Amino acid sequence: MMEDRVSGDSVLLRELRSLREELSASQRARLERSAAGVPAVEEASPGLSQPEDAAAVLAAEGELRQLVDAIREFAEDAEKNVAAHPAAMAIGAMVVGILIGRLLGRR
Repeated sequence: MMEDRVSGDSVLLRELRSLREELSASQRARLERSAAGVPAVEEASPGLSQPEDAAAVLAAEGELRQLVDAIREFAEDAEKNVAAHPAAMAIGAMVVGILIGRLLGRR
């Protein structure tokens, strides 16, 4: 059992080292491109023209605004429910915490 953990740790360490190397290589390449004056947008989407990029950005912004509005509405509703029923919400939160603790504790 201990050997499995040690071998798992070494695999994890090798994977982390590999990811760090990839990240630093990517950062070096990006710095080299920026020093050479190559814009990053053209590299990311060479087949798209400016109007298509602008339309995609506007569509993404609209979706992001909708998501933020939905999250804000959810938070406001939750706040109203907690204010209206504080004891029930506290008990519910405790039960959910216990359930999550039991699920995560069984490894």
